[in-house]
This record gives sequence, C-alpha cells and structure tokens, in this order.
Amino acid sequence: MCWSAEADLVAGVGIAAVGAACAVRAVRTGRSGDLPLAALPLLLGVHQLIEAAVWASDGGTGPAVLLWAVIALPLLALWVPVGVLCAAPEGARGDALRRLTLPLVTGGVAAAVLGNVLATRPVRAEIRGRTIGYVVDLPYAPLLVVGYLMATVGSLLLSGDRGLRAPGLLAGAGALVCWALWRLEFVSTWCAFAAVCSLVLSGGYEGVGGGRGRLPRPGDGPGRQMWCASQCLD
Repeated sequence: MCWSAEADLVAGVGIAAVGAACAVRAVRTGRSGDLPLAALPLLLGVHQLIEAAVWASDGGTGPAVLLWAVIALPLLALWVPVGVLCAAPEGARGDALRRLTLPLVTGGVAAAVLGNVLATRPVRAEIRGRTIGYVVDLPYAPLLVVGYLMATVGSLLLSGDRGLRAPGLLAGAGALVCWALWRLEFVSTWCAFAAVCSLVLSGGYEGVGGGRGRLPRPGDGPGRQMWCASQCLD
C-alpha cells in the first residue's frame, strides 16, 4: 500500500469489505466484546481509502490529510488496547486488565497528546515518490512513538492470547522494517502494513475464514486457534 492512489483504493476496498463482514458476524453471534477488534480491518480499510484521496489531492493540508492523521495517531492508540481488553472473556477480564495496564495508560497519554497536537498544529502530507510523508510538529517525538507502539503493538503481545500475539509480532516486525527503510514516511508505511496485518485477526472469524465465528480465547484447543495466516497487516 502507499505506493499510489490506485493501490490504496484497491487495498482499502478489500480490507474494508473483510472488516465489515467480521463486524456483522460479531453482532449476529452476540459477541459484542469482539466487535472493536473484529471491526479493526474495516477502520484500517477506510483509512487506506482516505489516503487514496490524499494522493488524488497531491498531499497538502486538506480535510483528508487531517482525517487520515486522526485515525492513524490518536484513534489507533486507543482503539487497539481497548479492543484487546474488550475481547477478553468476562471471567478473565481482571487478569487482562492487569496485563494491559501499561498499553492502556501509554495509549491514553499518547492519544491525548496527539489529539491536542492535531487540534492546535497543522499536519501536511508530502508526496515523496511512491510514498507519502505526513509532517506535524510533535513534542517529545521519541517518547510519543514508544508510547504509541506500546499501545498498538504491545497490547497484542501482552494480551495472553496466542492468536492475538501473531498479528502483534507481524506489526512489530513491520514497524522495525518501515522505520529502517522509510524513516521519513514511517507513519504512512507502517499504517499501511498494519491494515494488511489486521486481516490475520479476521482469519479467526467464521464469516471470513470459515472458522469459529468468534475471536480465539485463552484455553481454546488447537483446532480453535487456527488463523488465516496467508494474509498480513499494513
């Protein structure tokens, strides 16, 4: 993704369609706690469609750029750790909360700071060859990046669920690769990688991968821990 408006458009439509199917399945099966994670591909697919609009406008500072940044920065920092907590079974919610305290706190702080930055400072998109760089003046940028990754990647790794650790590992590896190869376009390239990786999460849903109709839970047997690993995260 991120290589052209057409690539973002095609990827966005496909990922959003999978996310919509997962969200509908979560509602129909009464697994409301799974809904935030089930709908994550939908959110990230829409995110790719918004970036297609950024390509079409040649970057700049328009509404599409701001909306892209709001989803990529403060919203994801809260969405992922809260979604992981909600997906924990009721009997294990207390234990999950203890494991996720750090991602939830760092995600909340990062989201508050990033939200304030976007509300008070301009964000600009720059077309840089086959990628897009998003420029915004971030205070304490290294600390914000660490807090953001702790919230988005750390919550999956600390979930205590093998199924959720798989996309967490992919997202973490993707962050390292994107930082090494595209430092100036890190946010854009990693968000694209995370969107594709979110499809790993969707593989645990019956409506998409022919599985169980719910996200895997701690203690599920091997047959219930099968994931659709042929797809990966943006």
